[in-house]
Amino acid sequence: MIEPVRSEAELREIVKEPPPAIANKAIDHIDPESKRFLEASPFFLLATTAEDGSVDVSPRGDPPGSVLVLEDGRTLVFADRKGNRRLDSLRNILQRPQVGMLFLVPGMGEVMRVNGRATVVKEAPFFDRLVVRGKRPELAITVEVDELFLHCAKAVLRSSLWKPETWPDRDSLPSAGKLAKSQLGMKVPESVINAGLKLDYRKNQY
Repeated sequence: MIEPVRSEAELREIVKEPPPAIANKAIDHIDPESKRFLEASPFFLLATTAEDGSVDVSPRGDPPGSVLVLEDGRTLVFADRKGNRRLDSLRNILQRPQVGMLFLVPGMGEVMRVNGRATVVKEAPFFDRLVVRGKRPELAITVEVDELFLHCAKAVLRSSLWKPETWPDRDSLPSAGKLAKSQLGMKVPESVINAGLKLDYRKNQY
């Protein structure tokens, strides 16, 4: 039988209050060492919310240094690169600008969280700094930081995320083509879907 928790009071009966240093660890700006972390991160997750309350989480990746920290020390910027053109994140930002972000650095257990208010931008002086492989993005997102703090390494340590010896055999997992066929009931052969994706990955990253 599933017994749900109905209130924060019930939660606190199980999980006690954190010490003040942890409860109050969020800051509202990007300090110099956090700036170094963000600039070293090639991958982050972007969480957005639509007007109807539905939530979307999108993976974002670029070479280290592609996330910019502006001179005000409170705003970060990243390019919107080529994707599936669904615009889930961007449409959500237009409806509700509050976003959550988790930044990872390969080999490092700690994770940086940023919560803030995002804006979709079609032109700004910093666009030239977002050029990768000669490609200038058509859109970028700015995020004004409301909260920034560091997550400890426990989740990454438990997952053994950066330990290749724990990774599953790739051949034991479904390919992207097989997943697409399973999810969408596609009649196209798995090999054809995989070949198309491989070509898209090679030609349309930027």
